[in-house]
Parts: sequence; structure tokens; C-alpha cells
Amino acid sequence: MNGLELAISRIQAGPQGPSVGAFFDFDGTLIDGYSAAEYFKERIRTRKISLKEIITGVSASFKDIVDEAEFSQLFKELISEWAGNSEEEVRELWARLFIERIAKRMFHEGYSLVQAHIRAGHTVAIASSATRYQIESLAAEYDIEHILATELEVKRGIVNGKLVGEPLWGKNKAEAVRQFCKKHKVAITKSYGYANGDEDIDFLSAVGLPTAVNPQAKLLTKADIIGWPVLNFDPRKRAPLKAVAGTIGAYSAMTATMLAGMTYNRFYNEPRRAADMIGTIGSELGLALAGVKINILNEQNLWKVRPAVFILNHQSKLDFFIFYNIIRRELTGVVKKEAENVPIIGPFLRMAEMSFLDRSNSKKAIEALQPAVDRLNRGLSVAIAPEGTRSYTPKVGRFKKGAFHIARQAGVPVIPVVIRNAGELMWREDSAMRAGTVDICVLDPIDVSAWAADELDDRIAEVRQMFVDTIDDWPTLPAVTKSIKASS
Repeated sequence: MNGLELAISRIQAGPQGPSVGAFFDFDGTLIDGYSAAEYFKERIRTRKISLKEIITGVSASFKDIVDEAEFSQLFKELISEWAGNSEEEVRELWARLFIERIAKRMFHEGYSLVQAHIRAGHTVAIASSATRYQIESLAAEYDIEHILATELEVKRGIVNGKLVGEPLWGKNKAEAVRQFCKKHKVAITKSYGYANGDEDIDFLSAVGLPTAVNPQAKLLTKADIIGWPVLNFDPRKRAPLKAVAGTIGAYSAMTATMLAGMTYNRFYNEPRRAADMIGTIGSELGLALAGVKINILNEQNLWKVRPAVFILNHQSKLDFFIFYNIIRRELTGVVKKEAENVPIIGPFLRMAEMSFLDRSNSKKAIEALQPAVDRLNRGLSVAIAPEGTRSYTPKVGRFKKGAFHIARQAGVPVIPVVIRNAGELMWREDSAMRAGTVDICVLDPIDVSAWAADELDDRIAEVRQMFVDTIDDWPTLPAVTKSIKASS
């Protein structure tokens, strides 16, 4: 059992309910690095950064901040540049930065810890010296209700560049957590704390169950002396060289296989056989070269009923390789229209009889699903991500109706394929695949033919909840790690 598993087992075995708190630092604990760095990159990229910001930022990077007063002065200098912006503009900026830059820095281990506390019914909060605008998007994705943050002064909807009180840094963060516990009737001595910075020693000392996460030098020394648990998460800011090399190999293998398959089709005019060959051989070679293995539960459910509509939760470009590898043959799908014009991939997708979905036009999107029904009637199975797009975090998004409509029209079952951790190996916007094992659980086929039209929303919500429940409480049935062989 590794450190993360031990931490989660401790949560499961400990006191449950809202009287127990779980407080997470943000920068360096839930995300790799500092969210403010992405703000400065944005300011530089858009050429909006001022000379004052440059001087303050550079001096801060060389400064060893030792107390709350010094940090407060630095923070006030930096956020003074926000003066004159509406609060909504600031919120929208950080929401965009989260989507474009910060989400990819998410520590998946931190997400797992948060979800373990939520399942235990604990009162979960992020406690950070950052502003709430930097934190809100991640908190919403993680279903974290409470945010303890440095607050900005807002007058008539406009940020004036001043603070409400002092930044939640050092002793101020510890005191904010104490006051929160008093207000919400949380037993601080039974509560958990997670942080990485030397300045967080006071905060971690305030809770009964502290854990040093990716600790800086002084915090690590303190943890060693006192005996606090230490967790080290895998870096997320950049992929290791091995992952980059593996990714190049994976895409090269898939590209070569696509070219070979399309050449075969040109000579023999057998597009279905060519598509199956590309999907099977290309995905197997690609995953092997990337060092990705598949640990699959209930594999027999992939073959119980064909044709079928296979639905998957979608977080990664890696899902394309995964799905072709486990479905193997007689598979088509629904993909975004933009993919149709991508060199090499576009011609392959057309040969594989994919339906191209224009998400900007709901009428055309509905029309694009009709060919999928026709292909199901011809004996092909269809793969669809009912969330509609890749998610930014492991959280399962709301399911759209399209997959269920075409299954009902074609009279075939829906087969849920739950992917637990593909995003850990390749996040939504990642360009590199990390080596590792993807966990998959194939649920029993679902007969949707008897669903009444007026209960469709509730039924689809129930199916989505099956995904959520399976990820939260992963089955322990015997699994087969594929390296990877064909099923028949």
C-alpha cells in the first residue's frame, strides 16, 4: 500500500461526518506550482504587464519572505494592478486561466484525497493565501463548498486594489482555520490539513491530523521531527522526457498504421476491414510504445451483445487509443466535426464511417446522429462520450441524450464503459502520454427500449450516477492486465 492509499484508508477508518474538517492548501498542494505564475504569463503574453509588476515579481522571486507583514506588503503591491477591473472581469479571467493553463497542473492524488473526505461526509475547505478568484473554478469542479482565501475589497462591483483584512499566509491562515471551525462546529483536533509550504507549519500545527504534501525544506524537517505523514505527488507541470518519447512513438505507430490501412483499402476496396486493422494494430502498438497498459474488469460485457452503443466518460485524447483497443472491430463512433479535416486522421475517420458532430449547431448535431442509427442497423457498434467533450478533471460531467436516443431508435443496448484514470496519464490538453495503467470497468448492458420519453432525463441521470458510483467505489473483482491481446 503506497502513501496515498494509506492516507485514504486512514480517512475511511477515521471519524465520519461534518464535525470533521479537511483543509487543503491550494498552490503546491492541489496544483503543481503557483497559479499566479499563469497570471503573469498571461500578462506578458498580452503585453499588459507593467514595469512595476515586473520589478515586484522579479524581486519577490529572489526574496525569502519570513513573516506575515512582509508577505502582506508584497501581496498588496501585486494586486494593486487589479484596481479598476470589475469583479466579474477578474472572475472570468481566472476561470479562463483555469481551463487553459491551471487545470493541467492538478495533482490527481489531491483530487483523490478530496473525494475521500467528501465520501466520509467531512466538511471540506480550501485554505489559501491566494484570492478566491484563483480557487473558485477548481473548488467547483471538486465539489468543495468552502473557500478560505485572501479577500479583495470590491466597491459597487469594482475591485479597488485593496485587501479586506490580511492575506491568509502563515499564522493568519492558521487563525482563519480556527475561526472557521468555531463557526461551523468543526472539531479542529479531529480535522485534517494538507499543505506544502514552510509558511504552512502554523496551519498544519493547528489541526489534529496534518500531512505535509510535496514539502519544502523547513516543513519537511518539521514533519520528520514531529512524525507528520509526508506525501509526494507526481509532478504535473511538464511531462518527463520518457513520456514525450513514448508519445512520439505512439502517434508514429498509429499514423503508419493508418497510412498502411488506407493503402490496403485503395487496392482491395475493403474499408471496414482496413478500419478494423488500423484500430486494432495501431492502438496496440501505440499504447505499447507509450508504456500504457489496461487493467479491465468485466471484459466479457464488451462481447455479450453486439451491436451496441458503448458510452464512456471522456477526459483524455488517450481514450481514442483505449477504446479502439478494447472494442477491437466493427466499431464506429461520433466525433467532433473539426476532426474531419485533420490530415491522415480525417480520411481514416471517414473510412471508419464516423459521424461528425457540429456542436455549434444543435439541429445539425441531431441530424449527424441519424447515420449512427443506420450503422447500428447494419451491425456496427457505436462509441459515444455522452458528456459531449473531454472534461477538465476526473469529475463526470452531465450526460447528453444523443447516445440514448440512437440506442432506442436502433433497438440496441447501451454498454457503460467506466474509465477511472486516463486523465492522470494524459490530461485533456496534454500533448504527452505518461506511462502507467488505465483502470476500466465495463458495466452490464442496459436495455433502453422500454424507457418512456417522459422519464428519459431521470434514467440518463441514473446511468451517469452509475459512473460516479463505480469510480468512487471501484470494484475489486479479478482483473486482467492487457498488454494487449485481442478478444474474440
